[in-house]
Amino acid sequence: MSSHQDDQDLINFQQYWRILKRRWFLIAIIMGSVFGATSLLTFIQKPIYEAEAKLLFNKESGISSLAGGASEQVGQLGQLTGLTNLSNPLETEAEIIRSNPLIQKTITELQLKDKLGQPLEIDDFLRKLKVKSIRGTDILQLSYRSTNPQEATTIINRLMSAYITNNVQVNRSQARAAREFLNKQLPVVEAKVKQGEAILRQFKEKYEVVSLEVEAEEGIKSLNELSNQITQLRAQLVDARSRSGTLQNQLALNTKQAMALSSLSQSRAVQEVLSQYQNVQDQLAVERSRFTDGHPVITSLLSKEQALKKQLEGRVNQTLGSSQPIPDQDLQIGELKQTLTANLVQVEVQRLGLEKQVGVLMKALVLYQARLRTLPKLEQLQRQRQRQLQVAQITYEQMLKRLQEVQVLENQNVGNARVVSEALLPKKAVSPRILLNLALGGFLGFFLAIAAALLLEAGDKSVKTTEEAQELLDYPLLGTIPVFAQKARLAGDESLMELPVLNNPYSSVNAAFEMLQINLGFTFSDKELKVIVVSSSVMSEGKSFVAANLAIATAQMGKRVLLIDADMRRPRQHEMWQQPNFMGLSNVLVGQATLAEAAKEVMINVELLSSGMIPPNPAALLDSQRMNGLLQQAAQDYDCIIIDTPPLSVLADASIVGKMADGMLLVARPGVVNSAAAKITKALIQHSRVPVLGMVVNCVTTGENDYTYHYYNTHTGENNSGRNNKIKSNLSRITGLRLL
Repeated sequence: MSSHQDDQDLINFQQYWRILKRRWFLIAIIMGSVFGATSLLTFIQKPIYEAEAKLLFNKESGISSLAGGASEQVGQLGQLTGLTNLSNPLETEAEIIRSNPLIQKTITELQLKDKLGQPLEIDDFLRKLKVKSIRGTDILQLSYRSTNPQEATTIINRLMSAYITNNVQVNRSQARAAREFLNKQLPVVEAKVKQGEAILRQFKEKYEVVSLEVEAEEGIKSLNELSNQITQLRAQLVDARSRSGTLQNQLALNTKQAMALSSLSQSRAVQEVLSQYQNVQDQLAVERSRFTDGHPVITSLLSKEQALKKQLEGRVNQTLGSSQPIPDQDLQIGELKQTLTANLVQVEVQRLGLEKQVGVLMKALVLYQARLRTLPKLEQLQRQRQRQLQVAQITYEQMLKRLQEVQVLENQNVGNARVVSEALLPKKAVSPRILLNLALGGFLGFFLAIAAALLLEAGDKSVKTTEEAQELLDYPLLGTIPVFAQKARLAGDESLMELPVLNNPYSSVNAAFEMLQINLGFTFSDKELKVIVVSSSVMSEGKSFVAANLAIATAQMGKRVLLIDADMRRPRQHEMWQQPNFMGLSNVLVGQATLAEAAKEVMINVELLSSGMIPPNPAALLDSQRMNGLLQQAAQDYDCIIIDTPPLSVLADASIVGKMADGMLLVARPGVVNSAAAKITKALIQHSRVPVLGMVVNCVTTGENDYTYHYYNTHTGENNSGRNNKIKSNLSRITGLRLL
């Protein structure tokens, strides 16, 4: 795996090296132009000097240290703080330094001019100014660039002075604004204090509040005492009710009756009348024993009885306060009953007293409970009013204190920044950096040149070298044919271009075809190679040229060769051999002629079967039994059959004929074939399963390392022309053809 990766890396490196070799002129022009332009700009540029100074910042100024922790308006005066966690106070101050008012003030005070003599623009000033924070410190570094070192120094110092003055003025303006704010707010806050006091007083008066905490403690204590008293009284009341019930059962009287009898028994008036009434009744009983009812004595006694009865009823009603009927026997009770009745009355009186006491204590208990239930709400209301009053009082006290402080701070010249290092006159220019610029120019030129070469290569899909063709097609390389056209044009003979193996046997092309013919013989070890199809990916790759010269090279090895032009759309073999094309392959396939009649001997051991008349359906003729039979017959009569076919990516003729042959020889020409066509060709060959013998690269540029060409040119010398003329004359006598 590692070996394969190393091979791949080597191939990629070689490919890039080939690109650099092909595009060396473009690369040299771009590198030279960029490097030259960089050098020119570097050396014609005026030296630029940079003056530097430093400002130290404190988080708090004198204002913030005195007013810190106050209200928002006062406590933040002069502090270097950000609005959010992402804010950077130093960056904020840097932007203030770069602000238009400070820059314009500096330009105006120093009367800065541009190259045209006009007042310097703020944008031009800012392009030369640099403000940055030094990492890990509270220091800002200011720098200004100019062609005049004195000007750069003066500008930086004046800008820092303007910033410090502005910083002091801003802090004083903040203090003045705070004082004005406090003067306006103090009466408002004082009014709130008075309002809070009045609200608290009204609340205490309305709800009769002195101290809710003390009241809650006393209320709970009183509530407990009342509960205990009520419990005791209820126990006594139960005892009184029990004794009252017992006495009522003994006397068979209710409470009201007992009280009435007790009152009557104790009333002297009632008892006197009752005694008289009883005496009259006694007399009446005695007299009735003596007299009749009509006797005056009886009548007088009856009248006296009635009068005493009415008087008794009147005395009873007067004593009881009502007309309650009382039996006569109950008007005077015995001593025991009277004692019991008195006890019952006493018990009832005690019971009534206990009930009244319990009622009074229950009312008091309810009132205390109601008051205690309202205490939490009253406490909440009181705390709200006390809190409002407390806030107003604290705010008033703080604002009064801050007002006194701000009045002092307003008259102080205090800022957040101070100069750590003033700008000194620079002695060395910071620009241009000659070595750095030249290095950057060289690197940029190299980068642009390489990029341009790679872009051109990416846009150019043509195959340019033998190695690229072999990488794309991935077939065995059987030979390379060098360029021969230039020498033929110089000689002014077209035949040298078409058939150099025949007409120039000592050329490098001849040696290349000999090597190709020998390599073809090595492709099959178990059988003889007879039928060879020659094709290419696209047109103009020289497949006809290779087929014809390969036939000549094979014939020179002593074999009978049949050269068939199967490109029946654009035939070329009859033109190369300067033969008529009236009778050929198409005529044989349609049965108009035989192979012996159509084939023409063009040189010793070489017969040409041209394409013949161009048919309307060449593919149908090629893909027929007649074509297969023709090749079988030719294989018996000839030692080698070479078939020239159309390009593979254009037509299917080569694939059709390739199935009938022993193998296909694929011609590739750098500069003509492109990568897309090569890939399509390979895919078509794989799909059609045509056996490929290998590939031959045509029109390869001959270099100094070409040993064959060098060998021929070294040993032939100037006598080659005489020897060539002698060979041509001998071949002319044998073949009957005109040779050069």
